[in-house]
Amino acid sequence: MPPTITATDRPLENLAADAIVVAVGKGPDGVLPTPGAEAVDRLLGGRLLPALADLGARGTEDEVTRLPSFGNGPFAVVAVAGLGAPDAAGAYSNESLRRASGAASRALVGRRSVVTLLAAVGGAPDAARLHAVGEGSLLGAYEFTAYKSDLPANRLAPPAEFTVVVPGAAAAETALRRVRAVADAVTLARDLVNTPPNDLYPAELAARGAAAAEKAGLTAEILDEQALAAGGYGGILAVGGGSTRKPRLLRLTYSGPGARKKVALVGKGITFDSGGISIKPAANMEAMKSDMAGAAAVIATVCLVAQLGLPVEVIATVPIAENLPSGSAYRPADVVTFRNGKKAEITNTDAEGRVILADAITRAAEDRPDILLETSTLTGAQLVALGSRTAGVMGQDELRDAVVAASKRSGEPMWPMPLPAELRRGLDSPIADFVNAAADRFGGMLVGGHFLAEFVPEGLPWAHIDIAGPSFNTGSPWGYTPKGGTGVPIRTLLATIETLIAD
Repeated sequence: MPPTITATDRPLENLAADAIVVAVGKGPDGVLPTPGAEAVDRLLGGRLLPALADLGARGTEDEVTRLPSFGNGPFAVVAVAGLGAPDAAGAYSNESLRRASGAASRALVGRRSVVTLLAAVGGAPDAARLHAVGEGSLLGAYEFTAYKSDLPANRLAPPAEFTVVVPGAAAAETALRRVRAVADAVTLARDLVNTPPNDLYPAELAARGAAAAEKAGLTAEILDEQALAAGGYGGILAVGGGSTRKPRLLRLTYSGPGARKKVALVGKGITFDSGGISIKPAANMEAMKSDMAGAAAVIATVCLVAQLGLPVEVIATVPIAENLPSGSAYRPADVVTFRNGKKAEITNTDAEGRVILADAITRAAEDRPDILLETSTLTGAQLVALGSRTAGVMGQDELRDAVVAASKRSGEPMWPMPLPAELRRGLDSPIADFVNAAADRFGGMLVGGHFLAEFVPEGLPWAHIDIAGPSFNTGSPWGYTPKGGTGVPIRTLLATIETLIAD
């Protein structure tokens, strides 16, 4: 069962929980207390803040100091989460609260019920701050145990019940409903990304996506290899041709009440990427089960929009394939014909994501949407350019910048990237319309964007989000981000759609 979250405005001394979470900032001479920390300090007879000083707490991000209450409060443990240094005005960002909430959840394994005072940081909380505290708490409590054998009943599990202390608890319920829906969507995507590829092959991912969509009240359509051939989806068929587990195209449709805008979502669904004939090095290839993170995010986002009942039409188009080498695999030097009739000379079978996305973008554009948002683990060059936590965004300038602005509100770092005209020349082919991978390795993320742009009709606002690094955390957990699938960029996609329909 997913953890629950509720709000309360009852006095602190009348609450009962296994743990309580407060926050402190990082100051030049030690920790900077917040209203919640000061309230718990008073409840503990002035012992909390001196104890933090004695323990050397600094209030830095991702720092959580746990102390016993020694029976001086209606909770056994106090978890003090660091916010980092405040800004020049003495304020903390919502993302700092989101990360501190997640770090506290990770530190409180074995404590079932948790009361959090982090919404009190900065005064009376607004919806954005409630979203941050709630999302951080729930997402930090995520775990993936589907493949753990014989889990003991008394194991140290993450918290299962969160209570947010706010003035006016009834008014906070609307914000918390959105928090619960977002957490459910991110959990769905994380679970899909973390599932091993022997169990999540193309037909299975399509089936799971359709099942999640139908549960949310959407309509679902799955095209198998015969339907793909009849529809002219040469790119999807080429990439999936090397596997005995054949490709699929999943289409999910949501029509919200009073919809005046139509949004196309496209997400790359390579359930495992060996590189094909242009095979990858063996080291770290196991992480390539995450090459369907864009598909997982798009599936979860359209379900989330439906759960929230937003007044918009959203159609998700999800190409799904497994990229393996075999006698039937597509080869370097092959020419692939896409659904729109354009042709690409294959120079690298490991640049397969753009090959399946070409067909998917073409199909999505046929629905005549107002905007097209596509996300994919497209290039290792994204990691080289921006690191493992920041996605690159390309496309039509206005929509690209709107996506980046939404990412700042959502806490999913993104950076606007250009599409320099001179890099397009690297895709020129002597025998076809273009090659799928440029010979020059420089600007690889941007070249990938240029390839996708070939399939976007003129006049359609579009944005491509390269999440090669941010969608899968190969390092240690931090904030509310676990090891493995992260769920990026679901929250940014939702925020972008909400902005579109608010205009």
